[in-house]
Amino acid sequence: MALLEGVDGLIAGTELLDRNVLSCAPNLKVISRCGTGLDNVDLEAAAKFGIRIYNTPEALADGVSELALAGILNVLRRVSYADRLIRQGQWEKPMGRLLRGKTVGIVGLGRIGKALVKLLQPFLVTVLAHDPVQDEAFAHQYGVQYCPLDVLLAQADIVTLHLTYSSECYHLLDRSRLAAMKPGAILVNCARGGLVDEQALYEFLKAGKLAGAYLDVFEQEPYRGPFTELANVILTSHIGSYAAECRLRMEVEAVGNLLRYFREEAGR
Repeated sequence: MALLEGVDGLIAGTELLDRNVLSCAPNLKVISRCGTGLDNVDLEAAAKFGIRIYNTPEALADGVSELALAGILNVLRRVSYADRLIRQGQWEKPMGRLLRGKTVGIVGLGRIGKALVKLLQPFLVTVLAHDPVQDEAFAHQYGVQYCPLDVLLAQADIVTLHLTYSSECYHLLDRSRLAAMKPGAILVNCARGGLVDEQALYEFLKAGKLAGAYLDVFEQEPYRGPFTELANVILTSHIGSYAAECRLRMEVEAVGNLLRYFREEAGR
């Protein structure tokens, strides 16, 4: 609130910009979010106060999609687990699995999901996708099969989430849907923590119903929960956009959005 006093434009991160905060910034005209998600911004309040909102959806597609692929390969080949064993003085050879030939289910086939599809091409995987907006031309070009979510969960060896978060998507993967996943499947979440029922996921992973998970996002961050106890889970600290090239592009786009707004306003 102190930072926003007298400010006309804000380049925002993931800090909470709710009605209470925005009401203390009477001069604020534009918020340029450095990133894609807007769940930290009270869009209704922003509209009421006449604040324009921008984000940078193009910039982080490569960063998040490459991280998702890294997480998939890490869990399948148990790279981090083998690393931990060596550091503990143990020379064991954990058996892993190949990505080649698997069925990958992508929930949310937007910019990031499509970037991941392209990265997966050399692995000769079957790609299933669930998205309310279907890009048939893209699906035809890259061999993607659209299907209902329940079908995707039942058939995919790897389920990876790449959709934006909203209250309607809270616990999209709840206990019943996690239970419906293919036995031995892997879950990857580089989108938002609220999309998954974390307690249910923990129980299925601990029991071996699911083979593993890679989680970059959590309902409460910083994360201090029970996933840290499990050897079949890879955890990272919300680093989807934390590649130098990706961050630079995001920041340049965020500044560009801010400048474009003020130039347009000046030209009216």
